[in-house]
Amino acid sequence: MKYYPVFLDIGGKPCVVVGGGEVAYRKVQRLLQCGARVRVIAKGLSPGLEELNGQGLITHIDAHYEPEHIDSAFLVIGATDNREVNERIFRNARIRNILVNIVDEPERCDFILPSIVERGDLSIAISTGGKSPALARHLRQELEEIFGTEYEIYLRIMGEIREFVLARGRSSDENRQVFESLVQSDMLNQIRRKDWNAVKALIREILHESIEVTLP
Repeated sequence: MKYYPVFLDIGGKPCVVVGGGEVAYRKVQRLLQCGARVRVIAKGLSPGLEELNGQGLITHIDAHYEPEHIDSAFLVIGATDNREVNERIFRNARIRNILVNIVDEPERCDFILPSIVERGDLSIAISTGGKSPALARHLRQELEEIFGTEYEIYLRIMGEIREFVLARGRSSDENRQVFESLVQSDMLNQIRRKDWNAVKALIREILHESIEVTLP
C-alpha cells in the first residue's frame, strides 16, 4: 500500500485514543502538541496520562470501549493490547467514516504516524510504509544530527521576510527571485556562526532595504 503524504490540521478537533498505557500516552502527547481536543477511553491510566488528566488537558472516560465513545471524533487511535478490541475500534470507525489508526497494525490503519524531526516550524516526516518503524527511528536520529537548532532560527527569519516581501505587492516572479536568493545565500552558515550583523547585512543586500527580523 502507498500512503498519501499529508499534514493534517487537527487544532481544536476531537480526537479519541482508546487505551491507557504508555503507548497511548505517547500518542496523546503528539495530539496535544498539535492542538487537538483529546478524549481517552480506558479503565485506568498510566502515570503520564493521569498527570495530563489532572491538569485538565484531556478528557478521560473511565470505561471499557464502546462504539459510541468515538461518535463525532475526527480521528481515532486504537492503542490497546487487545486484538479483539482493536478490531472493533477499526470496524466502528470505518462505519462512521472516521480516520483510524490501530497501533502496530498497518492493515487496520487509514493513516500511519511517521517519525518526525522538528526544528520550530520545520517538520521532516519519515515513513517506511509501516514496514520498519525501527529504521524510521534510526533515520530520524541521523537527520536530527544534520538539521540542528539553527534551522528553527533560519525558518523563523524566512517567515518574517516572506510576510514583508509579499506585503510590498510586487510580481510573483520578482518575489520568487528574492526567496530563491535568500535560500541560496550563506544565511544558514551565518546563523550557525551566530554572526547576526552578517545576517542583517545579507538581508539588506538581497531586499535592497533594511527590515527588522527577530534574532536571538
